[in-house]
Amino acid sequence: MNPAIDRTIGVDRLAFDDRAYILSSKDWPGGRGINAACVIHSFGGKALAIIPAGGERGERFEHYLDGCGFDVATVPIRNDVRLNLTITDRHGLTIKLNEIGPRISKTEIEGIVATVQTHLKDATWLALCGSLPPGVPSEFYAELIALAKAQGVKTLLDTDGEALTHGVEAGPTVVTPNQQEAERLLNTVLLTRSQSITAARRVLSLGAESVVLSLGSRGAIGLSEGLAWEAIPPRVDAISPIGAGDAMAAAILWSLAGGSDFPEALRWGVAAGTASAKLPGMSFASLEQARTVHDEVELRPINA
Repeated sequence: MNPAIDRTIGVDRLAFDDRAYILSSKDWPGGRGINAACVIHSFGGKALAIIPAGGERGERFEHYLDGCGFDVATVPIRNDVRLNLTITDRHGLTIKLNEIGPRISKTEIEGIVATVQTHLKDATWLALCGSLPPGVPSEFYAELIALAKAQGVKTLLDTDGEALTHGVEAGPTVVTPNQQEAERLLNTVLLTRSQSITAARRVLSLGAESVVLSLGSRGAIGLSEGLAWEAIPPRVDAISPIGAGDAMAAAILWSLAGGSDFPEALRWGVAAGTASAKLPGMSFASLEQARTVHDEVELRPINA
């Protein structure tokens, strides 16, 4: 719902109250949904990205998508697509600055819903990814989850804030909050493994069928059908963890859509996120890169 032109700037070093010299700059299409589509496509899956796009930036955004390989359905809007900045130095220190996004009118929202409805009949999953731009009600994802359920389409919810609160209550098939998103959802602080397990169970109790709580370099906790697992990744030298969560959610969806059971999908998600964190900038691991990590991800059952 809130795609972006992602501008990644490489600098020599980031230091408080001191200048940095730009070594590289690159623009490409981004936003959680676009990132997820990129990963699913690179893994050999079939994805359709539904995007609102407008303004001069919107034209550039669509041009950038020409070579991505997956299908795109664009819903025209009046205002410009947002621009996000990621600044990374040689040591991997990263600062991410996101614009809020364009204001979307009621008529434009109706056009987006109509486009989703048109394509649901050909879908097995609907992924609802990223923030909601101004003008879009916080219940929007919840409404789309209800539409998908009515068509027998499974849903993955990957968002934050009030959109996450309302979306979880609508009963998505899988919800994939990271630690910070879960803390905001539950109004708590997660410091220990025990607290994270309890938090994942609380998220599940809000209405989702399955939960994957991403804990960054510590892996993830997954709950589904009354069972719980933790997936622990191997130690790696992370260069740029920005976008690793998007890769994780996409790989989980790709694995489930391919017929894997939930624990195996959790392992693939952690493998893809870990492999992506090893790459510079906003880069996503290929299937082969994720596969090299997959067998090293330790999957442990959690006792009830």
